[in-house]
Amino acid sequence: MTNPAARAEELREALRYHSHRYYVLADPEVSDAEYDAMLRELLALEEEHPDLITPDSPTRRIGTTPSDLFAPVTHLTPMFSLDNAESPEDLAAWEARIVRQLGRPPSGYACELKIDGLAVSLTYREGRYERGATRGDGVTGEEITANLRTIPQIPLQLLVDDPPAVLEVRGEVYMPEAAFDVLNKAQAEAGQRLFVNPRNAAAGAVRQKDPAVTASRRIAIWVYQVGRVAGLRFSTHSESLDWLAQAGFPVNPRAQHSADLAAVVAYVEDAEKHRHDLGYQTDGVVVKVDALAEQAELGFTAKSPRWAIAYKFPPEEQTTRLRDIRINIGRTGAATPYAVLEPVFVGGATITNATLHNQDEVARKDIRIGDTVVIRRAGDVIPEVMGPVPSLRTGGERIWKMPKKCPFCGHPIVRKVGEAVARCTGGYECPSRLSEYLAHFASRGGMDIEHLGYKTIGMLMDEGAIRDPADIFTLDPGLLLERDGWGETSVSNLMSAIDAARDRPLGRLITALGIPLVGWTVARVLARRFRSLEALMSAPESELSSIEGIGPEIARSVREWSEDPANRALVQKLRDANVRTSDPEPEGVDSGLLSGVTLVVTGTLEGFSRDGAKLAVEDRGGKVTSSVSSKTDAVVAGEAPGGAKIQKAEQLGVPIVDEATFVAILEKGSVAIR
Repeated sequence: MTNPAARAEELREALRYHSHRYYVLADPEVSDAEYDAMLRELLALEEEHPDLITPDSPTRRIGTTPSDLFAPVTHLTPMFSLDNAESPEDLAAWEARIVRQLGRPPSGYACELKIDGLAVSLTYREGRYERGATRGDGVTGEEITANLRTIPQIPLQLLVDDPPAVLEVRGEVYMPEAAFDVLNKAQAEAGQRLFVNPRNAAAGAVRQKDPAVTASRRIAIWVYQVGRVAGLRFSTHSESLDWLAQAGFPVNPRAQHSADLAAVVAYVEDAEKHRHDLGYQTDGVVVKVDALAEQAELGFTAKSPRWAIAYKFPPEEQTTRLRDIRINIGRTGAATPYAVLEPVFVGGATITNATLHNQDEVARKDIRIGDTVVIRRAGDVIPEVMGPVPSLRTGGERIWKMPKKCPFCGHPIVRKVGEAVARCTGGYECPSRLSEYLAHFASRGGMDIEHLGYKTIGMLMDEGAIRDPADIFTLDPGLLLERDGWGETSVSNLMSAIDAARDRPLGRLITALGIPLVGWTVARVLARRFRSLEALMSAPESELSSIEGIGPEIARSVREWSEDPANRALVQKLRDANVRTSDPEPEGVDSGLLSGVTLVVTGTLEGFSRDGAKLAVEDRGGKVTSSVSSKTDAVVAGEAPGGAKIQKAEQLGVPIVDEATFVAILEKGSVAIR
C-alpha cells in the first residue's frame, strides 16, 4: 500500500514541476486534465490526512481564508524609486554622472522592460515562500501574502537544491491583456463598472481581502531584482536574474546585457517599437549598471539608486474633456457613438475623437458629456475612451442617449430586441452607410481597388456618379478629369485598378458584398462549395447550414440577403458590368502539401497580406496560429516582426524563415522547413 505522506510529497513535487513548465516556461509536458487529476488526488489526500498539509503545497493557492486587513510590513531592504529618462540625451547625461563618480565607463548595462503593474516583494526562508508585500512607501508596505500565493508563477518552494536561508526578491504584478479583456467582459455582464486599464485591474486584484477573488483575476508576475540574499554572491545583476530563473521565478525573457550606451539605446528603440506585441503592457525600459561591485560603488541618493534609471515611453493614456458624443453610421447601418474631445497629445499624436464602441458601453462606463475622461492610444490602435474621472465632476455633466433619428438621413434609429447595437433604418439612402459600404467593397480585403478611398468615394457620391458598388465599374473617367487633382495618369491608374477588380476570385466578391456575418474565411468556404454567386443565392437554408463551418445564423443571414430584391438587382448590375461572379475552378482546393504543418506569421510580408498568407497555408492543408509554441514548425518573419514571437521561437528552437523561404514552403511543402 502506498504511503500517503510519500505519495503527497511525490504529487507536490510533480505539480510544482509541471506548474513551472506551464506558467513560466510556456512549454507544458502534461495536459490540463492530467494536471487537474494530480491536483485532485493531492487535495483528497490532504483532506483525508490534514497532518500532511504543508504551507507550500500547490493546493494552498486556492481557498485561503480571507484576511481582515492588510498588516504593515517592513521590507528587508528598501524598495527605492528610480529617476526617469525620456530621451537618449537623458541617458547620456545619466552615464556622464556615472563616469564622473567611477572615473571610467561602467563595464556594461542590464536592460529590462518596465512592466506597467504593481511592485511587490517576496520573502523566502529556507527556500519556502513566507511573505508577500506591496511596495508601499518603499520602506513599509502592506502584507498581501495570501493573495500573492494565488499567482501560479510564484514558486511556493524554490527549485534549487541548496536554497538560501533568507531571500527577498522584487517583482511586478501585472494583468495580461487577454485576462483584462475577460475580466471586463465579466464586469459588463454583471452590470458592474469596467476597469480603466490592466494596471488598475491588477492593483485591485492584489488588494482584495478575499484571495479567492484574486485567484479569479488571472494576474501574473515578472521578477526583476534580488533585494537580499543570505549565503549567495553574484558578480552581476544579469547573473542574479539567471539564478532567479533557475530557482523557479518568472524572469522576463527580454532582459539582456548591453555592452555600452549605444546598445542600450538600440534596446530601448526596439522595446518601444514592439511594445504592443507582448500581450501585456509596458511603459518603458529599466537600465541598470550590471556589475554589482560598480553598483555598490555608485550607491544611492536619498530616494534613488545612482546605478539605475527608468526610460519612460511616451504616455499612451491622458485625460481630457469630453465635449460631445456623436454617432457614425457604418456599412451595416450600425450606429456607433464616438467622443468629441478637447485636443490632447497622447501616444505620439494629437487626438480629437475617440471610439465609445456602443451605447451599452457608454452606460456601463457611465461616461457623460462634459466629463474629464481617460484616453488611451496604443500604437496604431484607434483611440479609446477608457472611462471617466468621477471625482472631477462639477454637476454640469449630461447623460447621453442614442438619438431617435439618423443625423445623416433622418430615418429612425432602431435597436432590435436581443441586439447589442442600434441601426439606422434608411438603408443605402443613408449617405454615411453607403460611403462605408463602398469603402469596404473597394478595400484590400474586398475587391482591392487601389486609389478608390474615402475621399474619392465621397466626391463621386456628391456628383451622383456612384449609388451602389456596381456603379464603380461603369464610372465615366471624364468625370474625374474635370476635378482638381485628377490628371490623366491618376485617372488611368484608377480605371486600371477598377478593370483589374472585374476578375477577382468569387471569394473576394462575396466578402466585398458585405453579407452580414460573412467574413473572409466564410466567403472562401461558400465560394469553394457553390462556385458561382447565382448558385449561392439559390441555395436553400438547409443546404447552407449543413456546410462545415457555416452555422444556422450565417445560413439564415445568407438566405435573407439573397432574397432581398435590392441585392438581386445589384448582382445583376455587376454581371452587366462584366464583373466575374463565378470561379472556373474551385479556388484554393486543399492540396495537402502542408498537412500537419503549423506556422506563425509575424511582421509585414511584401507579397502577402496577413489574411493572404494565412489562406495560402490553409489552402495547402496547413495551419497558421497567432502564438509560438513547441508545436510550431516555423515562424515566418517579415518586416518589423514581433519581438516577443521571435524571442520565443529562439528559446524553443523553432526555425525562423524569411519571405523567400515561406514561398518555397508553399511550393515544396514541409520539406523546406526541416
